[in-house]
Amino acid sequence: MDPNIYALVLDTLNRATSQDPEVLKPAEKKLQEWEIEPGFYSVLLQVLSTHTLDVNVRWLAVMCFKNGVDRYWRRNAPNAITDEEKHKLREGLMSPTILSEPVAQIATQQAVLISKIARCDCPTHWPNLVPQLISVLDAPIPIMQHRVLLVLHHVVKALASKRLIGDKRSFQELTSTIYPFILNNWDQNTDRFLSYIQAGAPTDLITENLEKALLGLRILRKLTVFGFKKAHECDEAVAFLNVVFDRAKTSLECRKLLKGRGIYPLELCEKFIIHLTKVALGVLCFHPNSYVPLIKPSLEFALYYCFTEQGMSLIYERFTIQCLNIVKGILQCMEYKLPKTDPIKDMLSSPAPAVAQLAHQAKSEVLRHDTVWHMCRHLVTHYFLLSADDLALWDAEPESFATDEAGESWKYSLRPCTEAVFMELFHEYRSVLAPELVRLLASLQDGPARPDDLQAILKKDAIYNAVGLAAFDLYDDVDFDEWFTNVLSQELKIKDNNYRIIRRRVCQLIGQWSGVRASQSLRPAMYEALLQPLTSADEDPAVKLAAAEALRSTIDDFEFDVEQFAPYVPHALSALCELLVESEECDTKIHVLHVISSVTERMEGAVARAGGAAALFAHLPALWARAHHHHMLRAAALAALVHLVKALGECTANVRPFILGVVNESTKLSEPAHVYLLEDALELWLAILETSHAVDPPMLQLADNLYPILEQSTEHLRIVVYIMQAYALLCPEEFFLGAGGKCMGLLEDMLADMRTEGVITVLKMAEICISVTFPERNTYLGVKVIWPILIRVIHCLLEGDDLPAVLSVQLCLLSRVILLSTDLFYNAVEEAANGLTEYDSDPAKVLNRLLHVWTEKMNLATRVTRWKLIGLGLVALLTTKNQMVLQRFPAILLNLTEVLNDVRNIEYKDTYVDGLVAAPGSRAASPLEGCGGATRWGAGAAPRTPHLARRERLAAAHPAHRLDLRAATHHQLETLKSQVGAETFERLIQSTDKETLKQIREYIPL
Repeated sequence: MDPNIYALVLDTLNRATSQDPEVLKPAEKKLQEWEIEPGFYSVLLQVLSTHTLDVNVRWLAVMCFKNGVDRYWRRNAPNAITDEEKHKLREGLMSPTILSEPVAQIATQQAVLISKIARCDCPTHWPNLVPQLISVLDAPIPIMQHRVLLVLHHVVKALASKRLIGDKRSFQELTSTIYPFILNNWDQNTDRFLSYIQAGAPTDLITENLEKALLGLRILRKLTVFGFKKAHECDEAVAFLNVVFDRAKTSLECRKLLKGRGIYPLELCEKFIIHLTKVALGVLCFHPNSYVPLIKPSLEFALYYCFTEQGMSLIYERFTIQCLNIVKGILQCMEYKLPKTDPIKDMLSSPAPAVAQLAHQAKSEVLRHDTVWHMCRHLVTHYFLLSADDLALWDAEPESFATDEAGESWKYSLRPCTEAVFMELFHEYRSVLAPELVRLLASLQDGPARPDDLQAILKKDAIYNAVGLAAFDLYDDVDFDEWFTNVLSQELKIKDNNYRIIRRRVCQLIGQWSGVRASQSLRPAMYEALLQPLTSADEDPAVKLAAAEALRSTIDDFEFDVEQFAPYVPHALSALCELLVESEECDTKIHVLHVISSVTERMEGAVARAGGAAALFAHLPALWARAHHHHMLRAAALAALVHLVKALGECTANVRPFILGVVNESTKLSEPAHVYLLEDALELWLAILETSHAVDPPMLQLADNLYPILEQSTEHLRIVVYIMQAYALLCPEEFFLGAGGKCMGLLEDMLADMRTEGVITVLKMAEICISVTFPERNTYLGVKVIWPILIRVIHCLLEGDDLPAVLSVQLCLLSRVILLSTDLFYNAVEEAANGLTEYDSDPAKVLNRLLHVWTEKMNLATRVTRWKLIGLGLVALLTTKNQMVLQRFPAILLNLTEVLNDVRNIEYKDTYVDGLVAAPGSRAASPLEGCGGATRWGAGAAPRTPHLARRERLAAAHPAHRLDLRAATHHQLETLKSQVGAETFERLIQSTDKETLKQIREYIPL
């Protein structure tokens, strides 16, 4: 290697570690430029191999190397590293200088670097990687042994993460090759560090072997979980799994010794123990059949350490969580459950699988009835009790304490973990635990605990928590109405500071039991009970938040009665707004906003009638401004605004500028926050349009944001089209002369790549374009806007192979154009014929094929409204003096007869009445299909919006509702007769089959 190049790179790396920005920035830029230069990574490898260089320089070198592997190692990557240089780099990374790196942090990054290359190249292009590493493990140099284990750990981790069938097969082959050696190495290192701890050896000696044992355990875990199809078929894997819990027991005793001495390896020892439990959890999750022999020892292990005084004296929180998760995993595993007993099914089905029977037997041997009750009681009276740390957190940060941990927090946090285990245990052994828990609850019914007796309060809180968690399983055992009326509602009134614990739990109980067993007559009392702490100025914040969450649960109930809750809406919204203002943490505000959204969504019209939204609208602008960098809070605020606008049925002038500004900011793709806000902002945009009586310049200007959203992807196609429809109904001319026209052009370009649902959505939008623009005002503006779509539709119809749903909308679109102007239709056919070589660019041939497809497939339209519209289009063509139309006269007449039969109102036996034509003064039979917006009616429905009125007016103007098909057909046939003469008309009639003539003469005299 050229010494000058090495010196230049080294100097640049030195300058890139400078704290002076003027020196740092140019050096970083130069390093980025060199990333694609041949030989650059060989220089970096030489820097790494020189241990005498500054640590910061070598750290930067390994990071540059690692980033380069991410970007340029794959063969198909732009500016990929050459195969020759890759070969040299792979050899260099296996050199003794790299595998004896003295700095731990750099060694870790080197291991990650090698693993990234291994993921791409191993085993095809780097078959000797693992054998080389295994061979170096026998070296007598301790640091080299450690570094090789570190590299092997990261390599195995990377290879185990590959999920293609071939990659999984390769990893299984690798596992079978190295597993015995790794197991033996781990066993030796584990024996050494355990014996050193017990003998009181020096700390560095314990640490050295403990670190190697931990790395070996990590490797074994990946190999065991992902390296076998069936772990129980490998003797070495079985041997390893059989010693896991014994090693954990010994390690816990050694941890106690380390803790007594207060030396560094304590943390490492705890990690080692945790990884032993992770092995058990991994096998249980991925190889449940292989875990069956371990069910009994693992349950006994968890019972001893989590539910006995002797065992609990040796453990720590993270270990407790892991043990309880093992118990939960065993109880939850579907492979371990016997089929539910059903005499009839038992006779017809095969016996339970052997695995399920063995697992059930193993569980039964350990989890006897007395043991299960002991576990349940211990969970309630020990783990459910609020600790001194919990109460201290409550005092210091009530909002943080009150925020429920969601998702998979049971994997990492003790309280959610114990609650999850309790629920699994209770569900599995309900018949045993329900009576005992009811007796435990009955022991509290002597009266409220004394406010100064904190231990009694904590015990009651724990039992109440258990009853709430087991609510569904206690349906037949607890009379919640009586309990709430006589006990819980009274405890809410006790205002002592210690009693806030019970008040919070009572609120949670109301939320948990409202959907399980709470009579309809009790609901008002429950609402009042929850509003009591919410509206109290001196109530504890955690209690208020619990009440708010419980309120959301009560209104989410299936049997929720809108009228019952309506009187409480103003108080609820006012209290929630106060809580929103009082809250300091963003997560708390998000929770409160979700409750507000639930109330407004469920109540809708009642919110408008009762009022209470003004305070919310007044506070939201300030909240929006303060949440500039908290996108999830802004998203929650957007959702609340959507429901508020819908519920009120209007966007008042004082808040309109703010809301339009919010929508504009959230739908601009140039704003990074749009990733989090776009979906809710589009909903809000649609809600504003639906509640607007007229368009104003800011709203019209907002439409410019639609085109970039459509251009980016079709992810939000449906709601964007709904917004376009709302604009079309509100201000068609202004919209289609501006942003609307551009968007329709873009939609036409996208049609070729859309799925069926998207095609139908766009075609319905095109239909509305024609429906809302009239020739006397804008010279067929709607047709001009959709002209490219119209040409594409004709081309698609000529193929005639679209799905019926698409075909019917295509024919409806053509029919609307025909009803608007037959000249426009023929112009479209003529333009569509240009360039069609299979039709010799002849419009007559194109029209002939189009009419053939039309008459053959129009009966595929399933909606009667659409079928009639298509029929009206055919009727309008009869008098256009086109020979191709007359040649199809029999087929046209046959289809018209079928449509007439279908649209006839059968209630009128003696007179033909078109069932789709609305009677004077009545609403149209159906609203316009395809427009977004709510159409629900009822006590809690949203107010009638201007958009809904516009939809109904457009539906009433629909040709199928406005034109009588029988009268239109009669008129067109009479006109045709006068155009062609009686003799020609008679020949056309005679060309029609007799059955068709017989049926049509029932409607029209021919």
